[in-house]
Amino acid sequence: MSRVRPEKFVHVVYRTRRFEAMLAWYLKVFDANVRHQNPALAFLTYDDEHHRFAFLNLSVIDPSGDQIDRRGTIGVDHVAYTYSSLRDLFENYAQLKELGITPYWCIHHGVTVSMYYADPDGNQMEFQVDACDSNDEANRFMESPHFAENPIGVEYDPDEWLSRLRSGEAPASFLLRTVHQPVSPIRGTVTQG
Repeated sequence: MSRVRPEKFVHVVYRTRRFEAMLAWYLKVFDANVRHQNPALAFLTYDDEHHRFAFLNLSVIDPSGDQIDRRGTIGVDHVAYTYSSLRDLFENYAQLKELGITPYWCIHHGVTVSMYYADPDGNQMEFQVDACDSNDEANRFMESPHFAENPIGVEYDPDEWLSRLRSGEAPASFLLRTVHQPVSPIRGTVTQG
């Protein structure tokens, strides 16, 4: 099988201690609008994509400031790439795993099914597939109380999902997120692979 590649680049996530100033700047510069915001997290877009930017408010996530001087704390958290189908995302996972490269975090965000990887320098990237049939549907989900209750998502086992897909389970059955599942913990230490 030839290598599976992403269909497009989709968003970037920033870590900041200047949350309000960053939001104001991106809103002005990109003539963007807010899709979802709470004290710790905001999603912005300038087109029909559900989000092009996300911001993590480190002042809320780490109120003590203990991490303020740690290199890499402020700045780009990760960049994201979309695959054309759930099957492509998981076949790419299988191909990379054969090469000894595995994700450090697999999570169903509600709007996307995602796998997070880190390169040898620790730069993080998200490989994802949209879980909604349209950007309008994704935007409605991001405006819903279910998303407000759990904007992070629910973790999953990629080997189990790959096995189920290869056994013939319909990809659509993986895309709907059960909203009553618990919030997954924020990922811990990034491991390169």
